[in-house]
Amino acid sequence: MPTDKTDAVVVGAGVIGSSIAYELAARGYEVLVIDKSGGPGYGSTSASSAVIRFNYSTFDGMAAAWESLHCWQNWNEHLNATVDGALAKFRQCGMALLDVDVAPHARTIGLFEKIGIDYQLWDATTLVEKIPGIDAGKYYPPKPVDSESFFADAETTLGALYTPQAGFVDDPQLAAANLAAAARSHGAVFAYNTRVVAVEQLPDGTWQLGLDDGESVKSKIVVNAAGPWSGAFNKLSNVGADFKVSVRPLRQEVHHVTAPTGYNDDEILGPMIADLDLGTYMRAEPGNGFLVGGTEPDCDPLEWIDDPDTANPNRTVARFEAQVFRAARRFPTLEVPSQPKGIAGVYDAASDWTPIYDKTDRQGFYVAMGTSGNQFKNAPIAGRLMSRIIDQVEAGHDHDADPLTYVGMHTGLEIDLGAFSRLRAPNAESTGTVMG
Repeated sequence: MPTDKTDAVVVGAGVIGSSIAYELAARGYEVLVIDKSGGPGYGSTSASSAVIRFNYSTFDGMAAAWESLHCWQNWNEHLNATVDGALAKFRQCGMALLDVDVAPHARTIGLFEKIGIDYQLWDATTLVEKIPGIDAGKYYPPKPVDSESFFADAETTLGALYTPQAGFVDDPQLAAANLAAAARSHGAVFAYNTRVVAVEQLPDGTWQLGLDDGESVKSKIVVNAAGPWSGAFNKLSNVGADFKVSVRPLRQEVHHVTAPTGYNDDEILGPMIADLDLGTYMRAEPGNGFLVGGTEPDCDPLEWIDDPDTANPNRTVARFEAQVFRAARRFPTLEVPSQPKGIAGVYDAASDWTPIYDKTDRQGFYVAMGTSGNQFKNAPIAGRLMSRIIDQVEAGHDHDADPLTYVGMHTGLEIDLGAFSRLRAPNAESTGTVMG
């Protein structure tokens, strides 16, 4: 163990934990990051589709995503030019959110206009012109792919809400590694292949973490950014009794196929597609690839698990068919391979698909939880949100009674950090899916 005492311990070296470590270290904190894996972003971050989009159901969620876009667009600047070697790259390709009642455009457009996000409304004719090969049929609600109703003809068509500035990051694990390198440039220390096995708050308020190698470390501040293991870490630390929002590990898969005919134009990647109508999402992959994931439709059972370490790490035929067959329904020219290809991972999913960035009822213990699936895009400012909360709460501010705000450095937008509180009422505007 590099040190037996530090200012702050961040548990988890994914893209969120590494961002928090970077921001705290840049502010002068002595930071130790502990992760059970062998490097930054080796856990759920590496299974992310790394989509950068803005269509959240709340102003604060959308404002955070819009602020983060500017960080991704200026990634080297965000890292303060502290990283040598390869940098993750943002690939702008736009995104089409297909029409669906569960995510009405009127509210989203109202937020877009308030924030200043460019958008276009496409009717069915425009959708087909803009995305060659797409079927503009309306099939809602999503249906099991092995049911007769799945193959029923569409009775009407749909359009889309298009945001041209959306895109994706080409290597999510590299993004986490970049943030970790930036944190190290400010003195942060990373301990990989290390597990926290015991947590105790001492009478003076200091936290003592026992490690699996028999060593221990003391810190005034602990930040739980353990991804799918965050709930278990809270339990180990006797934290979380007052949470109004629950968080559970959820197994997910993303599949890789060849892009449908006409989707890509030479080196120009086709737009991402959020298809809640069928229950899937799709995005381009360099090399004429096509990633296909799910949006948790009611007709498909969710794979909630108790212990992320026991999750099946392999893709399954059932999930492959459920997701890729839906993509093939939307793109009739899509070739469905005989063998699944893709990745399996575990999400850290909040009950309302909105993250928890907050203090807790235990002094010095903070959480960045429920982030998987829809918060990769917000990783650049997640560290800034958390460092703002930590700075002010440690200085005596009552964030529960008087929620802090954060003003975006790029956009000037004021984000109410109470929107990410553990004590918030569940987000009634949420789609109930990874879209938030």
